[in-house]
Amino acid sequence: MGYFLQQLINGLTLGMIYGLIAIGYTMVYGIIGMINFAHGEIFMIGAFIAFIAFLALGLIGIGWVPLALLIVLVATMLLTSAYGWALERVAYRPLRHSPRLAALITAIGMSIFLQNYVQLLQGARVKPLQPVVTGGVRFFETGEFAVAFSFLQMVIIVITLGLMLGFTLLINRTALGRAQRACQQDLGMASLVGINVDRTIALTFVLGASLASVAGLMFLLNYGVIDFYIGFQAGIKAFTAAVLGGIGSIPGAMLGGLLIGLIEAFWSAYFSVEYKDVATFAILILVLIFRPTGLLGKPDVEKV
Repeated sequence: MGYFLQQLINGLTLGMIYGLIAIGYTMVYGIIGMINFAHGEIFMIGAFIAFIAFLALGLIGIGWVPLALLIVLVATMLLTSAYGWALERVAYRPLRHSPRLAALITAIGMSIFLQNYVQLLQGARVKPLQPVVTGGVRFFETGEFAVAFSFLQMVIIVITLGLMLGFTLLINRTALGRAQRACQQDLGMASLVGINVDRTIALTFVLGASLASVAGLMFLLNYGVIDFYIGFQAGIKAFTAAVLGGIGSIPGAMLGGLLIGLIEAFWSAYFSVEYKDVATFAILILVLIFRPTGLLGKPDVEKV
């Protein structure tokens, strides 16, 4: 029971990171029908910005952990959001009315560009970070094994739940959220009723990038090491989570992320860790066979 509970905690923590990245995929697809394959690299850039911010705070001498985390969180979200805005403005907006294949190729090209951009600026070697948040609580102690729930895992879960609550309120209660839902239904009609479609789409990229930056910060704190390639790996998992939950559904993206994290954690714990990715994609295939729209996705109804 204790071992199962430990893997449950680990899986939920990892799944929340995947879920935050997956929301960026599903938001962009829901509004403009495009898969932003460079979103994983935005997550990676967020992790590097957080790493540089921690180094800068260490040089300045800010050692109080809550204040340091708050400064790094705000700086990471602001700077990574700027990358998200620039990505939409430079690479995607000029091709919005082009065939979808052109936008898809551009997204893949931007992914490769951002990988090499970070590799040239930061080098190919991994970047280690000393533990910032330490300690935790232990329970279910039986013999030599005890369930450990670290303070860092608590922080990740609390921040993710807080962001999801705030994001839900933003979508349902604000003018921006109403504009996003209108654009999701019909871009042309949204423009006719006075909604600034370009600004709404740009802000959608900004919001997705800010959530991905938080995921990058959590990844850095949780694993303590990053490199220029983590965006590709996490991006594929997050895209899988978005499809599993139902591409275009924000709750589905979070649910898919949690499921991917739990599958990886439990498969690594009870079976061969080398095949955890195989198990993840096998379950995705099974879900899509019996429910092609994903767990919470809805079929597109074409109005004629």
